[in-house]
Amino acid sequence: MKTLDAIVQNMEKVIVGKRDVIELLMVALLCDAHVLIEDVPGVGKTSLVSALAKSIQASFQRIQFTPDTMPSDITGFSMYHPKTGEFQYVPGVVMTHLLLADEINRTSPKTQASLLEVMEEKQVTIDGTTYPVPKPFMVLATQNPIEYLGTFPLPEAQLDRFLMKVSLGYPSPEEEMRMLGFFHHKDPLSTLTPVADIKDILYLQEQVNQIHMDPSLYKYIITIVSKTREQEDVRLGVSPRGSLFLAKASRAWALYQGRSYVIPDDIKKMILPVLSHRLVVKQEALIKKRTGKDIVCNIMESTPIPLVNAYEKK
Repeated sequence: MKTLDAIVQNMEKVIVGKRDVIELLMVALLCDAHVLIEDVPGVGKTSLVSALAKSIQASFQRIQFTPDTMPSDITGFSMYHPKTGEFQYVPGVVMTHLLLADEINRTSPKTQASLLEVMEEKQVTIDGTTYPVPKPFMVLATQNPIEYLGTFPLPEAQLDRFLMKVSLGYPSPEEEMRMLGFFHHKDPLSTLTPVADIKDILYLQEQVNQIHMDPSLYKYIITIVSKTREQEDVRLGVSPRGSLFLAKASRAWALYQGRSYVIPDDIKKMILPVLSHRLVVKQEALIKKRTGKDIVCNIMESTPIPLVNAYEKK
């Protein structure tokens, strides 16, 4: 897709050597869904989100989560005006297209929970009144690994609302050399210009729903998800929301690849980023350094790939 390719290439002017992560963000954008970016400090998590916002000419808000951040900072609040005798809604940071929730695991569970409604229903409710957020709406939350001091691990209900979890990782020496060259004179983010607009994104999101998916591929997804609930090392497997997200992400990847139908490789591409963070692994398994990613990989390798006679939609 020309529009998506243009966005990816534009973001690569700022983010060096991380095309795979940028492409996953494109999938989430097509799905009108949310992304959790987990990595150590200083690898470009915030720059990644800022580059996306500038590339699509979207409204953008950022909030730095700290232990004293309040839920009303996120959702907004009602303020009484003595002159009119009425309460007026004061918008919070959620009233935007792209919300960067920076270091989300450094705030309290109460404040984390203020995002639950808006992430699922694209609205906030204040004093009994519902306020919809702009379309599209996307939360891109960053967090440092949970073993860092001063963090509050996200609850399962919130993790499940993220379409995927991604990680940038450290650049290679060659990529870091290129990055130093990019930033030698000025920050390339400051000169980044839009290559798409909101209308383009909304149109592409509608196109995702038109991508054909053979029933055998639905069965493939259900088989993999069901196996996550049967693993000895897993306390909580993938939810039905995870199945829906995997199917939609697969359609979005097919669209990104320029196809009108899904093939098994599309699903395999999306399985790890979409499913791994949804598993709650038992403590004894974690002690043995067995992660959700390891378990999902084993399931994927042991599950036969369906044979589909015709991928084209008839």
